[in-house]
Amino acid sequence: MMPRRLRETRIPVVASGIAVYASAAQPSVRQKLSVIVPAYNEERTFDELMQSLIKKIIPNLDIEIVIVESNSSDATREKARAYEHHPRVRLILEDRPRGKGHAVRTGLLHATGDFVLIQDADLEYDLNDYEALLEPLRQGRTCFVLGARHGGSAFAMRRFEKQFALSSFLNFVDWFFATLINVLFGLRLRDPFTMFKVFRRDCLTGLTFKCNRFDFDFELLINLVRKGYRPIEIPVNYRSRSFKQGKKVSMLRDPLTWLWALLRLRFKRIDPLRETSLQRQTMEKPVEARIAKAA
Repeated sequence: MMPRRLRETRIPVVASGIAVYASAAQPSVRQKLSVIVPAYNEERTFDELMQSLIKKIIPNLDIEIVIVESNSSDATREKARAYEHHPRVRLILEDRPRGKGHAVRTGLLHATGDFVLIQDADLEYDLNDYEALLEPLRQGRTCFVLGARHGGSAFAMRRFEKQFALSSFLNFVDWFFATLINVLFGLRLRDPFTMFKVFRRDCLTGLTFKCNRFDFDFELLINLVRKGYRPIEIPVNYRSRSFKQGKKVSMLRDPLTWLWALLRLRFKRIDPLRETSLQRQTMEKPVEARIAKAA
């Protein structure tokens, strides 16, 4: 219906745009998984976990175990030293406990795998779930996976023996914070607080972390989400231990740190062009010194 001259006129229209940033790297022939193990006062379960991890075999995937021991007051450090010369293990000894988040951040600095998985030393999570969690990453279907405890059923997370009221309260807290995260960040996750967060290591490029305690679980999730990664959830097995068995979450302090982390991260600016630092300036020197001394 338009005149021929107008029909043949090229008119550029800018509808949207995308910026892609990449760095040159040699492709690895065989992929590697870095399992980060923060350990503090876990002498009861540490050996059992390590024996299972060392025996763990995933076809066509190398496994490195990065242990971050935080100067425990029990025999955990002595047990960890027994593995420091194992070819699959890298042992990092902190001079004092600074929190689980700080230990995981330290482990991230020294992870060299294509994929990263965080494994607590308390055996609440099942090592047999590794294959299911890694499959979407290895197939390239996603970059970020969450292991949903009990399929994400909030009120089935914890069932302490003879402590129904306490376990119900903690389940409610999990549900409350999951709902808050979903509302603040436009998500539909069932178990965002799971420890089983598995992701490609290159997803960390341009991100910095500040949280030292259990609020790091929120910080890691939200930073990755705000950078553009949308996790998929896969049901995993979970066996919660009680406070009598060594659970370290503070009923008063930690929920306050979670609230503050959510508010701060809601308005934090994510800059994908920044180099990955993970607080290298404040952490890398003392960690490296401690590794050298241990060696």
